[in-house]
Amino acid sequence: MIDEIASLAKRFYTVATVERHDEAVTPFERQLGWKPGINDECLIPAHRTFIKHGYLPPAEAIRHLKERAFERVLVCGTQADTCCLAAGFMLFDAGLQPTLLKWLTVGSSLDVSASLGARLWKHHFGSVLDRASDLAIVPGIARKPQSVGDLQRDNIT
Repeated sequence: MIDEIASLAKRFYTVATVERHDEAVTPFERQLGWKPGINDECLIPAHRTFIKHGYLPPAEAIRHLKERAFERVLVCGTQADTCCLAAGFMLFDAGLQPTLLKWLTVGSSLDVSASLGARLWKHHFGSVLDRASDLAIVPGIARKPQSVGDLQRDNIT
């Protein structure tokens, strides 16, 4: 999956998020009994990488996309039913058009297939692409690098 995301990242302006644990910010260990890594790095090439502590992408990542005047934002990575979905809500509330790339997304341990996340995404935001060939039929997706797009990418744990 990482190789496929990296390949797609070459075609679009890419923003990534990496989750790093800080119990003082988000109580993963205290409340859930597990925690993300504290020094994880981005595994794909990205024009900008933002560190996050929790499910939501940082507000500065959303501001960055808005400042670049993107409309449609492609989202993929891990935790379709949590982190990706949280990103979708922030993007939607910011006036952007989030689009989930299901073939490049996995779910949490609750639903590794990402089917639950994709169903929730479709219900709330309307746009889920099931395969790479679907990119060709979606309006607003440019075909050259640095035109439009984003990859929501959380570290794989």
